[in-house]
Amino acid sequence: MELFLVIALLVIISAIYSYLNARFFKLPGTIGIITIAIAVSIITIIVDKLDPAIARYLTILAKHINFSATVLNIMLGFLLFAGSFTSNTKRLRRELRPVFILSTLSVILSAAAFGTMFYYGTMLFNIHMSYMYCLLFGALISPTDPVAVGAIIRNSKLPVNLATIISGESLFNDGVGLVMFITMLEAIRSGIDNITFAQTAFLFIREVFGGVILGLGIGYIAYRLMRSVTDFQTIVLVSLSVVMAVSVIASYLEFSIPIAVVCAGLLVGNRTINLDEKERSHEALERFWKLIDEMLNTILFVMIGLQMINLPYITNYWLTGGIAIVLILIARWLSIILPLTFMRRSLNVNYKSINILTWGGVRGAISIALALSLPYSPYRHVILCGSYFIVIFSVVVQGLTLNRLINFSLKDKEDSSPRPAKTEH
Repeated sequence: MELFLVIALLVIISAIYSYLNARFFKLPGTIGIITIAIAVSIITIIVDKLDPAIARYLTILAKHINFSATVLNIMLGFLLFAGSFTSNTKRLRRELRPVFILSTLSVILSAAAFGTMFYYGTMLFNIHMSYMYCLLFGALISPTDPVAVGAIIRNSKLPVNLATIISGESLFNDGVGLVMFITMLEAIRSGIDNITFAQTAFLFIREVFGGVILGLGIGYIAYRLMRSVTDFQTIVLVSLSVVMAVSVIASYLEFSIPIAVVCAGLLVGNRTINLDEKERSHEALERFWKLIDEMLNTILFVMIGLQMINLPYITNYWLTGGIAIVLILIARWLSIILPLTFMRRSLNVNYKSINILTWGGVRGAISIALALSLPYSPYRHVILCGSYFIVIFSVVVQGLTLNRLINFSLKDKEDSSPRPAKTEH
């Protein structure tokens, strides 16, 4: 299938799903779209078995999309830049400590806890997984997804501090998650004894700090260029070139593309490019990137739904998928409460916020893309299907019920707060 035809079909299908959701179902944007996409994929699988000719084009489209390469190499950079460009750095600075803890220590704790629990949990049902592959599964599924988190938070009633913590964590935790994923994969390939602490430390420093320096450098150059002109078309082209330049250079130097793009977006987005008070170039650029963000989000979640057509064996893994959902929620909860218990005084988070932070830790396309990038092994289908189950549950179930949990938690706080004494007349 030609590239133009693939893009055309994706855009047309995205427009149809978006219209159906806005006109009839009226669910929150991304949740409605992914729900429709999954439903259509299930129908397509059934119809394909009955009459392959009817479902031909949708089946061909799903099989011709390289989901992993498209997400990690093309779409992710633009989505992360859009999210970070519109982020509030003042709020992010206020919540810097919990964001740092959740995006580093908590990711490591979650990956270790999930991998260990999944190893022993599946053994109870006579499903035998390699412990190293269980830890690899934990590494790719533990980081929260900035795209999915941003889409869910926009329609939530999260308090400002918690929304900042969850969104900030999702922007920065990919560096740690990717380093763990690459390290575990290399350990599986070459043997755990051949991986040293020095190698891991060098990998982490190169990915994270290299990404930060590259992103800030290119971001500052782009900011100075946009600041020196008033032509909006040129400003837009420069902002687009930031994402592409960062992605190409970071890929060549083996730096973290997500971290580099986020740093560039934060630097450019929070420094006005207006030359005087009458100009509105920066505000117009924000609206442009918000539009890009929403459109790419729609296409991305349509692609996630289409992936079900590529996983005909998913029906064989309902049990492991259900176990994975329960265990990732437990691992997420443990990874939050343990740092909070030992560092409560330095973190601006209370125990009543743990459930919200746990439920708001949404996984998305990055986890599926990493699972799809795994080389063939006896455990690849288990990890891929488990990742798919977790992502769908995260986006649909957690996304739809997050506001109810927030309302319940806030109501609980109000009920437990002391009430003024009644005055006697």
